[in-house]
Amino acid sequence: MREFAHSQDCWYHITGMTVTESRVNPRFEVNAYVEYGGTEALLYRIQNISLGGICIQTPSIEEVGSRVDLVINFPELSAHVEVQGEVVWVNRTDPKDMGIRYIGMDEARRETLRRYIEKVQAQ
Repeated sequence: MREFAHSQDCWYHITGMTVTESRVNPRFEVNAYVEYGGTEALLYRIQNISLGGICIQTPSIEEVGSRVDLVINFPELSAHVEVQGEVVWVNRTDPKDMGIRYIGMDEARRETLRRYIEKVQAQ
């Protein structure tokens, strides 16, 4: 079962047993990895990514509302983006994953992310 927090980037509409989402930024499935963690940074699979946030598959689920430090690697661009994020939802059942909204991303980092997403879209 997923646990949700309010996010300005995504609104959830619950009708009976159906949950639909309206996203500000479209998400794109990618075959890529992200580093996150404190002193022991590990690589985790990115399930999807957007200009507003990222969904990662990980056995170490954080609490909703937690802040995490991310390093998103873009080998195709020979670049990476370091950004802080807030966990806005978690799924504690397989496949364990969590949605993270970026916090305070500056324009240079956002532009790198935008270039990567454009490259993914073109494939």
